[in-house]
Amino acid sequence: MTPRKQPLKETPGKLIAVEGLDGSGKSTQIYLVKRWLELEGFKVAFTEWNSSDLVKEATRKGKKRKLLTPTTFSLIHCTDFADRYERQILPLMRAGFIVLADRFMFTAFARDAVRGCDPSWLREMYSFVIQPDITFFFKVPVETAVSRILGGRPELKYHEAGLDLGLSTDPEESFRLFQSRIYEEYLNMAVEFNFTMVNGSEPPNVQQEKLRNIIRQKIDLPRFKWRDRK
Repeated sequence: MTPRKQPLKETPGKLIAVEGLDGSGKSTQIYLVKRWLELEGFKVAFTEWNSSDLVKEATRKGKKRKLLTPTTFSLIHCTDFADRYERQILPLMRAGFIVLADRFMFTAFARDAVRGCDPSWLREMYSFVIQPDITFFFKVPVETAVSRILGGRPELKYHEAGLDLGLSTDPEESFRLFQSRIYEEYLNMAVEFNFTMVNGSEPPNVQQEKLRNIIRQKIDLPRFKWRDRK
């Protein structure tokens, strides 16, 4: 696949994203990174997938009534992302913050492709987006990630389980198949988008120390210190 043309980057801030399957441990690790940077006195902000108030209600209703086709599902998520990108991510980066993103456009590339959307179309739709300075991908066996989710959820939601794809009528089996396909999409993107691979099966403290070392190596952290206000 031809590499997508990246938008010009003219912001003093930095962008760090985490990607991976549900249950891979990425959310825990990015939260720990956030707390570490805050406690060290750095300018840091956080954003997460599918959290814009602009389309939240429309998404909820569409899912509840099972009205969303793969294309409309993808367009709604892109609208959500674009709203957060323009209102939160870019302004914060222009203000010199380190922005931490729990999921980025790569989530759409993986999930929407599995649902049948054309990968080239998806990349073109998100062509306005700056690629992260670091994208951590938490690599963990699919069965491990699935077990973590199933162990903490009383019931899987319809779209979360991928039941709209008709892979299986059993929610748990559908979820396994859905996550397996998403995982393959992520692996196919690893080189294209220069993912930094993280062993999601290692102890959390080991993972965290490795993340911090990589961030120290790739980002000039002292530049993002809050200045003392007198």
